[in-house]
Amino acid sequence: MDLLSVFQEVWALRALIASSMVGIMCGALGAFIVLRNMSLIGDALSHAILPGVVVAFLVVGYSTLGFFVGSVIAGLIAAIGITWIQRKVQTKNDAAIGIVFTAMFSLGVIGISWVSKSGSGVHLDLKDFLFGNVLTVSDSDLILTASITAFVLLSIVALYRPLFLTTFQSVIAETMGISVSAIHYFLMLILSFAVVASLQTVGVILVVAMLITPASTALLLSSRLKTVIYLSAFLGWLAAIIGFTLAVILDTTPGPAMAVSATAIYLIAAFGAPRKGLIAKWIARSSQQMKVEIEDLLKHALKLHTRKTLSLSSISTASGFSSRKLRRYLKKLSDAGYIAARHGEVALQPLGIEKATALIRAHRLWETYLAQQVGLTAEQIHEDAEHYEHLLTADILDAVDEELGYPSQDPHGSPIPKRKSE
Repeated sequence: MDLLSVFQEVWALRALIASSMVGIMCGALGAFIVLRNMSLIGDALSHAILPGVVVAFLVVGYSTLGFFVGSVIAGLIAAIGITWIQRKVQTKNDAAIGIVFTAMFSLGVIGISWVSKSGSGVHLDLKDFLFGNVLTVSDSDLILTASITAFVLLSIVALYRPLFLTTFQSVIAETMGISVSAIHYFLMLILSFAVVASLQTVGVILVVAMLITPASTALLLSSRLKTVIYLSAFLGWLAAIIGFTLAVILDTTPGPAMAVSATAIYLIAAFGAPRKGLIAKWIARSSQQMKVEIEDLLKHALKLHTRKTLSLSSISTASGFSSRKLRRYLKKLSDAGYIAARHGEVALQPLGIEKATALIRAHRLWETYLAQQVGLTAEQIHEDAEHYEHLLTADILDAVDEELGYPSQDPHGSPIPKRKSE
């Protein structure tokens, strides 16, 4: 089937528009859900709306508006029930969520099964509620989804400041007269709206993926809340578009394809994010390890220089590095002006002596601090000092030196070098 011709069909356009709105809405709202550790509550509400669907069907028949009202009421009942159990009964928070949503979800499944077998001539397909069926979106569904999306996004814009404060500084929010409980329940309300709007697109089981995964991806890419919200909304939209396109190409169910697309985008960010990605962290760890090894090499060079035994062979023996690594590190030290290496000879430069002396000062000062202030023995302090000598800044070392009363020797009896200015 030609992809371009598919997207010219009315049903495909409806599905694409509905998916886009759900992706944007769930992404933007999901930023607060993830930051407030409400992911499990979002999952619970998505399952708990099923009884509302059944009751709405029994009262008004097969009605989009009826399903919306019934689902929201069921979601609010679930939210109130979870909060009541958490606050009034001695039950763990996650256990309270599990108790409520499993009970309501089970009631919904029982109700749908009963309606389908009642001989009323109307069949409620449980699969459509669980996984969505965006290909059957009607004009009324589009209008409802658009209305909910607009309401949720406008609510986030209008209540951004209270949402921000209650998410990160609830105590300050209370002192400013902002009701943390009211914001919490309102967030539950618009979360219920978002879940209902997503019912037709991805279903009650997969809506949690659209709420959590784009937001989690955005948090890997930025630490500023506004940027996270924008990114999350964009990534939710992108996952919806890619998922729907893949569903058409592979002739599979759109809802799961959107959830898988969101997860794929998350995995790309998990590996490739500039600061928080696994590759960036690996590069940072490797760079730090190289820095430590180069500085240790410089310390070895100073010790050998002091004994007047500094040479390429002696520094190779002292460091234990492979010849390839040693050549690479010596070149970096030479480029930095710490050493001069020519024709197999190594000479320590004044800048290198100054740097190595500062490292030794940091090591011995920190050993003295651990012994005097922490109470560790001389045998316990070396390894810790080996680590922190590469991390302590000059200002911190000066403060430690002053607090210790400017000691002249470390716990092992070795002299502590003074600052260069001294």
